[in-house]
Amino acid sequence: MSTEDLEDFEADRELHLAQEYQDVAGMFRYAIETERRFYLANTVEVNIKGDSARPLIEVELTDAWVWDMYRKSRFVPKVRILSFKDVNVEELPQDDLIEIDKA
Repeated sequence: MSTEDLEDFEADRELHLAQEYQDVAGMFRYAIETERRFYLANTVEVNIKGDSARPLIEVELTDAWVWDMYRKSRFVPKVRILSFKDVNVEELPQDDLIEIDKA
């Protein structure tokens, strides 16, 4: 496999992932961003452990979707994130949520 083939493969995977994100984003309530990954989830719990200058941030997600182009399945029932760096949790606008009960 040449370098060009590999770049084409990765570009195709990234495009597929972006399209999947657009399809599923309305099913989730929160967007969570860490230094390493991006998640969508319906339940988020954040706990700060330690009172040092560099506390451990523990984030637990339930009913999540992971932005990772190399995973076979991006839907995950539970995720536990541990980080010493920033974690951004954003509540998504309710207007964007898909109303599953009406389907």
